[in-house]
Amino acid sequence: MGRSALEVADIFRSHGPAWRQSQPLSLGQLKVMSAIEQCRSAALGGHALRCNACDHQEISYNSCRNRHCPKCQAKAAQRWLDARQADLLPVAYYHVVFTLPAPISAIAYYNKAAIYDLLFNVAAETLRTIAGDPKHLGAQIGSTLVLHTWGSALTHHPHVHGIIPGGGLSPDGERWVACKPGFFLPVRVLSRLFRRRFLAELARLHQLGQLRFFGEYEQLADSVAFAKWLAPLRKCEWVVYAKRPFAGPKAVLAYLSRYTHRVAISNRRLVSMDARGVTFRWKDYRAKGRTRHKAMTLAADEFMRRFLLHVLPGGFHRIRHYGLFANAGRRENLARVRALLNVVPDAEPAPAEVATSVPPSFVCPACGAAMIVVETFVRGHCIRGPPQQRGAT
Repeated sequence: MGRSALEVADIFRSHGPAWRQSQPLSLGQLKVMSAIEQCRSAALGGHALRCNACDHQEISYNSCRNRHCPKCQAKAAQRWLDARQADLLPVAYYHVVFTLPAPISAIAYYNKAAIYDLLFNVAAETLRTIAGDPKHLGAQIGSTLVLHTWGSALTHHPHVHGIIPGGGLSPDGERWVACKPGFFLPVRVLSRLFRRRFLAELARLHQLGQLRFFGEYEQLADSVAFAKWLAPLRKCEWVVYAKRPFAGPKAVLAYLSRYTHRVAISNRRLVSMDARGVTFRWKDYRAKGRTRHKAMTLAADEFMRRFLLHVLPGGFHRIRHYGLFANAGRRENLARVRALLNVVPDAEPAPAEVATSVPPSFVCPACGAAMIVVETFVRGHCIRGPPQQRGAT
């Protein structure tokens, strides 16, 4: 894929220096801006490549590998998918989305680690509890949850996407319990339990003093005010959305490749940057048909602000596995399920086969042959200040 006409990096390079001087940005946000600005540029070093087949030569600069960078996620997603291929089961997979209401999204921005963790854990607990109920599925299930914090217009909209096999192990682990064709779990039941458990755990975090409040929400630090603020949220509808099942394991992988390593906005959605601001494509889910697809123009400062809303806390995992897929027992659980489903695992490839199946790191754009590195450039050193004149003290 060729380079996009406009990139998030171009916006940061053009408008970031002046904007940073006027904004109280976190260290994490500053690091993301710097990484995206320098990605695949001489600042990070690189290498000269030559194709032995046609003698084509080119320079390839290093990637920043920041998980918020629109240019660095394709290869990371492919590596992750390659590792997940072996985990797929020959059953229907379902897609469930758990979304936080707008008032909680507002306070979540100042409490990202605590509330995003809560979103993950309560969503997983809700799925496990309802699936384990004999009135519904009566089985132990596995799930993969992926956090997204944005809406299509770059607003703060935390939600998790769950990818779940349509069935699970019986309580005694002796048989596979399949769900009804085309139906996983009742959405209304999931929504009610998710709301009740999330609000209970949120109140507990408040009692423990683990939530921070600023600006218009500063009064919520008081326990009485917080309880009154929570009351309407116990009555409103919480969105838990169940999509139709995937059309087989390959469709699951195709979906995962689009969602697991997605960032707030891809370079492909950018249209232009001019005196009016930054124009990008977005999808209005309240509209219908073709009218959903629209263009929005934001001032460059507002575009950067919205993009940086979605910088995650350092070390925070946005892809997590639960139940049968939890890292501690995944291999044993998958082996047990495959045995119950009479699935013969694929044979391990021989070392020679593995060596020959690995694609080349660099492919010639002219003839498609492998390119070799003929020279390496070290990453540039930033000048921290003007050189001192001789004799200066």
